[in-house]
Amino acid sequence: MNKILIANRGEIAVRIIRACKEMNIKTVAVYSETDKDALHTKLADEAVCIGPASPNKSYLNIKSIIEAACITGADSIHPGFGFLSENAQFAKICEESNIKFIGPTSKVIDLLGNKSNAKELMKEAGVPVIPGSDGSLKGLKDAILIAEQIGYPVILKAAAGGGGKGIRVVNSNDELEANYNIVKQEAKISFNDDEIYIEKFVKNPRHVEIQILADEHGNIVHLGERDCSIQRKHQKIIEETPSTLVDEKLRHKMGNAAVKAAKIAGYTSCGTVEFLVDSDKNFYFMEMNTRIQVEHPITEMRTGVDIVKEQIRIAGGEKLKFKQKEIEFRGYSIECRINAENPLKNFRPSPGTIKEINLPGGNGVRVDTAIYNGYTIPANYDSMIAKIITYGVTRNEAIAKMKRALEELVIDGVDTNRDFLFEIIRNPNFIRGNFDTGFIEKEIFKNEE
Repeated sequence: MNKILIANRGEIAVRIIRACKEMNIKTVAVYSETDKDALHTKLADEAVCIGPASPNKSYLNIKSIIEAACITGADSIHPGFGFLSENAQFAKICEESNIKFIGPTSKVIDLLGNKSNAKELMKEAGVPVIPGSDGSLKGLKDAILIAEQIGYPVILKAAAGGGGKGIRVVNSNDELEANYNIVKQEAKISFNDDEIYIEKFVKNPRHVEIQILADEHGNIVHLGERDCSIQRKHQKIIEETPSTLVDEKLRHKMGNAAVKAAKIAGYTSCGTVEFLVDSDKNFYFMEMNTRIQVEHPITEMRTGVDIVKEQIRIAGGEKLKFKQKEIEFRGYSIECRINAENPLKNFRPSPGTIKEINLPGGNGVRVDTAIYNGYTIPANYDSMIAKIITYGVTRNEAIAKMKRALEELVIDGVDTNRDFLFEIIRNPNFIRGNFDTGFIEKEIFKNEE
């Protein structure tokens, strides 16, 4: 690969550009009119404006992105995460335009993008799945029949879903009737696909995912687990590896299941197989994300594997240079997502100009961000503006470094969730590793009316 266009913005665009520079690969940044002063446009070798601030007219504008690749002579496109990263049509147009899409094939994205179809595929591979509908629901009567068979509570989900959208937990036939059409509408609005499916709701689970790498020669490895249970409204806030719930035996079982999932799908590139794990350590396939994850840095810190570089090498046709037994897992790593939002005002987004900034540093601290002093955070995009990642030999050391890093962090001019994150990591149950996906509601919001 000689030149990669990064079809994204913010810290992930910066992260990819840095990897490319270290690999001596030329880069092309694309940007919206409101992002003309964004850091990724300054770091790339070339930068092309692809439209107005609205994502639909810029970062989701397939025609403009392909034209930018053709004009600049980019031979490949890295989609990052979000935007077009899991869009099978975009991947297919790249393939038809003789531009290498750095990710799995359009066929595989399409196959795994429909969550109900992916679930059926996992059953075939022998990967444990949550009891529920076989494919998408045919109607409300079908939903009620299945719910009564598997027992309440159940969860309604958008078949093409992701990012916590198009999801409702219901506890009775009445609640199911009241929410069925609402979820279908949310699915249609969010994903332009109103198909939904139903699953047994696993109470108080842990959300544990397995990172995999698969080359185009049939070699697949996993890089261990990440615990993403600290969530608000199904949105991840803090991630860590290893999970305090997962022992060596369970890690081996889940890792093997993730590799099976990738193999049956004909998967290539990096990907993440997401599981729910109950209190008895039973695990169930939830979905497979066909892209780089926001939380990938903690796996890099623990394994020493640069996942973005591996993505690029795989897309270039190279074989994985390591086998499963050669991957070493060392220490503990934690990531906190820094969002420009106000937790005291229902997490209202806080766009605006940064007047003063101090990013933490020191041994075992990594900051992935695209913000700088004087930068104006636009109102048009996701509120995540930085990720703080810490590494320690022990979990307590990683937590101590995160406390110190959050104390050092200064972002003046906009509201952030820094204090909210600090409250979580100093919580006694978090420190003990005693948490599940309901932790924030039970521990942080417990005194709120």
